[in-house]
Amino acid sequence: MLRHEFRPGKLVAGLFLVATGVVFAGDAGGLWKTPWFAIVPLVVGGLCLAGATATLNRAIRGRGGTEQG
Repeated sequence: MLRHEFRPGKLVAGLFLVATGVVFAGDAGGLWKTPWFAIVPLVVGGLCLAGATATLNRAIRGRGGTEQG
């Protein structure tokens, strides 16, 4: 398996999108009632947090371009 660079911004975005899916799956399954507009703060907040995480990661690690020859 090829090694790849860890991207925490993508991890954060994925976790928030999975959480959004779980919230609406619970609503569809009848476990709880979720208003339709609850997706906006979950997705937008998750994407903003993912962007901040990616920016912080790039500031700490630098450009991060690994050279393969």
